[in-house]
Amino acid sequence: MAYAKRNILQNNLKSRIRPLQTKPNDTLIPLDAFGLESIDITICNPPFYSSTSELISSAAAKSRPPRSACTGADVEMVTPGGEIAFVSRMIDESKVLKDRCQWYSSMLGKYSSVEIVVGNLRGAGVDNWAVKDLVQGNKTRRWAVAWSWGSMRPSHVSVTFSGETALVHQLMRTTKDATRGTSTLPKHLLPFPSESPFTVEISIESCSHRLNDTLHALELRWQYRPIMATGVGFAKGNVWSRAARRKQQHNPTDSANNYHAMNEEDEEEGPALGFKIQLRKGIEGRSEVMVRWLQAQSIMTMEIKELRRIRTFQRDSKNAELK
Repeated sequence: MAYAKRNILQNNLKSRIRPLQTKPNDTLIPLDAFGLESIDITICNPPFYSSTSELISSAAAKSRPPRSACTGADVEMVTPGGEIAFVSRMIDESKVLKDRCQWYSSMLGKYSSVEIVVGNLRGAGVDNWAVKDLVQGNKTRRWAVAWSWGSMRPSHVSVTFSGETALVHQLMRTTKDATRGTSTLPKHLLPFPSESPFTVEISIESCSHRLNDTLHALELRWQYRPIMATGVGFAKGNVWSRAARRKQQHNPTDSANNYHAMNEEDEEEGPALGFKIQLRKGIEGRSEVMVRWLQAQSIMTMEIKELRRIRTFQRDSKNAELK
């Protein structure tokens, strides 16, 4: 602790970093000890090993130059149950803290730990998580897991929209997002993707009109900017299914009242679904559509129905072009 405090002072970070001395059985996320009501994120590099013998055997199994040898003390590298038990404690604490922290995160040193930690997250009721592999050099690989009890979904790292070449279009389809930033994990450990690109066989002008008319007809808050070919919508429930649209036709309501009702809903509970749709000119007169999942209270009740709605829009657009 003395060295930590000295490093903080020597780097002029006293106003930004506050060290806290804790004991092994103390809480891992001590918001109350810091006098904090909420924080944005936790970042953790946990002790990887469950015993000194495991640490020694793991080091012996690796062929590394001396300069990369582990210099961590047992108190830094070893904890009962290893990293799985440590991060599981974080998960348990997050169940109590909930949205007092926007995002909880930790690094993991073992590939085998990722599946167990993601399983523990699911078992705790978390449906909003992200995984990513971290590669240092040619051999060393670590994994990061993050989770949130909030409804805001992580964004893609980067997506390039362009219809000028088939190559760029293919890159757009294969770009990994922040939630699924790994190629080493099986799909069942990855969260549902937050973006879904596809192509429709009509011009961007026709696609823009059809999209705007379709979503304006639903009972949701929808704002579309034709110049940017981009719209954002928020729904308080399932308003896109056939049953919901039939109910709306039988009981039409004023769109202004719907808008204000959604605002009140947002303030009290938040929307059940938030999304963004962006259009770009594709090749050969086609339109590229990117649907971005912004917010949702529950994956299982929203994702499948929304994707079905998107595919229906795609199919209807293609049929309209053929006619």
